[in-house]
Amino acid sequence: MLKEKLIDAWYWLGCWGCRVFCILFFRLLVYGRDNIPKKGPFILVVNHQSYLDPLFCGVPLKKRLFYVARDSLFDNWLLGFLLPTIGTIPLRRDKADLAAMRNVINRLKEGRGVCLFPEGTRTEDGKIAPLKSRFSLLCKRTEASIVPVAIDGAFECWPRHKKMFSRGLISIRYGKAITHEQIKNMSDGQLTKLLTDTLRWMQNDCRLKQGKKTLDY
Repeated sequence: MLKEKLIDAWYWLGCWGCRVFCILFFRLLVYGRDNIPKKGPFILVVNHQSYLDPLFCGVPLKKRLFYVARDSLFDNWLLGFLLPTIGTIPLRRDKADLAAMRNVINRLKEGRGVCLFPEGTRTEDGKIAPLKSRFSLLCKRTEASIVPVAIDGAFECWPRHKKMFSRGLISIRYGKAITHEQIKNMSDGQLTKLLTDTLRWMQNDCRLKQGKKTLDY
């Protein structure tokens, strides 16, 4: 219990530092924050544009989040030290990772929020790739709802071929939650397609609001 409290305290301290970082280097435009459930477990399903996406989707919220990250990130000396200190859950991508799934399910059963990037990797061109469907099992095993989250602008600030980020405008839109009651009546394919289509629509809506050209899906 004491360890959990220390990890939570460190998380909130880290959030404060991340907010300062975002204020200094980016302009964040946030839409739909009220769509985050006030009670109960939820999963943020987020498109993946840059290394900074966890900051962008977590900083605007007053809810504690647990992140799922590919296990190779833990091999980096800095991330390998920092990620466990905020309770980040490592995920093996080469095969079904039952230990990671159990860890996520336990967090959701505690009523927590979990953040996933089900494209599996950062975008090559700014577009949202079809999502992988493994996350649907997490929803059906718990009472969690799903909140789609679209990020736009992060690709322009830090595309995967660049070594360093640049300043810029970032749009974050939290969509309407899909409830557990809705999820349990969907097949994995139906849920995955709904979320893929919803995220793409939300991303283009953010782009229209900023006077940018929409992406062709």
